[in-house]
Order: sequence, then structure tokens, then C-alpha cells
Amino acid sequence: MIPDEIAAGAATDGSDAGGPAIVAMGGGHGLYATLTALRRLTSRITAVVTVADDGGSSGRLRAELGLLPPGDLRMALAALADDTDGVWARTVQHRFRGSGALAGHSVGNLILAGLTEVLGDPEAALAEAGRILGVTGRVLPMSPTPLTIEADVSGLEADPRVSRCIRGQVAVATTPGKVRRVRLIPSDPPASSAATSAIEAADVVVLGPGSWFTSVIPHVLVPALRDGLEHTRARKILVLNLAAEPGETAGFSAERHLHVLSQHAPDFEVDQVVVDSGSVPEGREREHLARAAEQLCARVTFADVAEAGTDRHHPGKLAAALDQVIRQPRPELAGLRAEGRQMTEHVRSALGGKERVSWR
Repeated sequence: MIPDEIAAGAATDGSDAGGPAIVAMGGGHGLYATLTALRRLTSRITAVVTVADDGGSSGRLRAELGLLPPGDLRMALAALADDTDGVWARTVQHRFRGSGALAGHSVGNLILAGLTEVLGDPEAALAEAGRILGVTGRVLPMSPTPLTIEADVSGLEADPRVSRCIRGQVAVATTPGKVRRVRLIPSDPPASSAATSAIEAADVVVLGPGSWFTSVIPHVLVPALRDGLEHTRARKILVLNLAAEPGETAGFSAERHLHVLSQHAPDFEVDQVVVDSGSVPEGREREHLARAAEQLCARVTFADVAEAGTDRHHPGKLAAALDQVIRQPRPELAGLRAEGRQMTEHVRSALGGKERVSWR
């Protein structure tokens, strides 16, 4: 059963009536699940959303109008809407039927596209759409520039050792090959200044779940976002997927998800990794996962966070698990990350080779 104070959106740190300031990073259905859970814990939510989608309605609007792909941004707004079952929330998620020019377009995508052209700024458009929907918190793009994902993929050639470069979020997400590494184009994209400010001021940052190579890892490939994540004093929580996804992570274990994240951002660290207890059996698999988490200087929390019989996160269960993690006291040596990387070797020495940081 979910505690009453979670359902009521009570503060978890006792300092602010609205709860802790939480930044949630990701995209698509994974971020939607996280936001649906977090709004039970706090009203101080900032969603930082990937902007690399090139498929469906988003891809068409991006190509035709040169705008940020609106789909993942729209879903984040819907997750935070005042009444998620209300007419406006349902309307922005509605897709036009038929076979004409509007077929397949989401109403919310068109609204965001129109607001962006009228107001001349995507963040202003998101703020206005958020006002209409009465969102809890705010929604921001991770970059003001539309981004493209490029991947090195093996298994597409006769020689399995040969990798092919494929480009585009849809191509990467649906490849029958094995994704080895992803990059962003441009390679040094700007970050939303509001997003970096939110990370700096956050009490908690939550990354994942979601499409690992196309919704989660891209956040640590934007230099200013990665720098902000490395130096923030916020408690950082990584939420793992319940299962590997067909295409980009087919056959991945939970351990493998952590390894590829570390490979893409070697200096990136988190405090806690939240894993569904039913998705990783007790024994050797959990031991391997714990060792992989050590690469991120993280501890692993196992909890029942799944909707029964599905690969989807249950909002109430995920909220309870995140609330438990947020309430846990962090180890001593508070704030050392914020002091800069020059402290790293001293801390590792003091803690037997591991760098641990406290949540304020």
C-alpha cells in the first residue's frame, strides 16, 4: 500500500511544503512513468526531455518546420497535467485518424508547433502549454537545438566484427543489429540554460527509465548537462528498465545497461540504482549488477515497481521506491562533488578506493 503522505504529495525532506526539487531526465513512455510517480512526491518537478526524435508526427514536424520534435515534450506535459484524465490532457494526446495530411499527427504536437512559431521560443511555448494544462512543475528540452543520434551497430554485415554507422532515433531504436555506441549530431550541442540551472538547484535528479541509447544516454552526451550532473550536490538516482527492449537493447541484462552508460560517460556517477526486484533474480545476477553499479559509485535498491504481468512501471510502486531512496541518509563527506574533481583522489583514498557523496 502506498503511504498516505505520498498520495497526498507531501514533502519528503520536511523543508518545503511542495516537496524536494526534483529533476527528471529522459523521454517517451519511460519519462512519462517517472513523472507520473514523482508528482505523488512533490510539486517541484522539472522534466528535461530528449529532442532527437525523427519518427512519426514529431519527425514530420521537425523536417517540415525545423522545430524541436514535440512528441516527447508533449508526453511530459500530459504526465504533469492537473487532470490527466481531463479533456485537455486527453486532447493533446489524441492523434488524428483518417488518411489525409493530418493523419497520425498528435493534437498536442500541432499545438506546440503553433505556439513555438507564434512565441518564437520553444521554452516559452512549453510554458504556455503548461499553463493551459495546469501542469505540476515545468517541462524543458535538454537542448534548444534538434539533435540527431548516430550509432555504431554490429551484426548488420556478413562479418560480425564489422560495425555499420546508422543515423536517426528510429533507425537506432529498431535496428536488428547490436548497438555498440551512440553519438549526437552536432557533437557539442548546447544545453538548455534553464535545464542546467535546474540541475544545479535540485535536491534530487532522476535519470531513466526509457530507451537506453536514445532517451537516457543522450543526456550525458550533452557537455553542459553532463558537467552539471557531475558537479551537482543533488542526490542522483538511476531507474533501470524492467526488461531489454527489442532493437537497441535486445538481450541486455540489467548489468549491461550500467556498463554501457559508464562507457559513454566514464566520470558520471550516481548515488542509487533502483531495480525491479522481479526482473533480476537473487544470486549471481544481483552480485554482477552490484559490481557494475560500483563503476558509477552507486548502491542498488531492489523494489517491486512493476505493474503485474507487464514491463511497465507502476506509478504508485515507483513513487514509494523513490520516496524510500530519497529519505535514506547519504554517507558522510557531504558536498564533495560540488567542491570539484580535484578532491576525487583524496576521497577515494579515505574510503578504500570508492568515492561516496552525501545528499544535503
